[in-house]
Amino acid sequence: MRNTLLASAGVIGILAATPALAVDVKLGVLNDRSGVYADLSGEGSVVAARMAVEDFKASDKGLNVEIVSADHQNKPDIGSNIARQWYDVEGVDAILDVPTSSVALAVADITAQKNKVLLDSGAGSTELTRGQCRPTTIHWTYDTAALAKGTGKAMTEAGGTKWFFLTADYAFGHSLQEETAKVVEANGGEVVGTVDVPFPATDFSSFLLQAQGSGADVIGLANAGGDTVNAI
Repeated sequence: MRNTLLASAGVIGILAATPALAVDVKLGVLNDRSGVYADLSGEGSVVAARMAVEDFKASDKGLNVEIVSADHQNKPDIGSNIARQWYDVEGVDAILDVPTSSVALAVADITAQKNKVLLDSGAGSTELTRGQCRPTTIHWTYDTAALAKGTGKAMTEAGGTKWFFLTADYAFGHSLQEETAKVVEANGGEVVGTVDVPFPATDFSSFLLQAQGSGADVIGLANAGGDTVNAI
């Protein structure tokens, strides 16, 4: 729900920046519609975008706003192809949402090439605002540094000083592990082991056995959505 509300706020911000002239604005909501992140974004993000347009009363301001959507299936190549099609052929002005950091980074690159706008409210990798920071990317909501500093510090101070990470093997998972490990070690803890888990995953039993045998106090789930549900 928090992501949905923030996505709505972001759409309103884009519309508010539009000149006071009768124009067509086309927004593309690109996310996971059927996989591990469908519950975090999916159709809910599309509904949020439409609600934002209604709340902004775009038609009263001379704006004809169209919302389109597509499923990137958590695959960077599919997300990239959709972004190119939207920008080059379908006249999309801005792409919204885009959970799955590997997809978001790919779409951010294409968006910069086309001089369009990416408002990302779903991905968490800090690369979006660090190594691959671009003037055409707005990284909204949260990132892995924020998640790490909140949870990692509190858990370590509460006595969970030995960590074992189950890490989703893609950009978000590695970023979350890296950021959390820094916080844990800065607060007197240690990382006793890590294992990369194929993304997405359904069976975590073998990885949990590795964590169990490590002597860790804390199993750090560097994942999200359906992967987190399955791991728990």
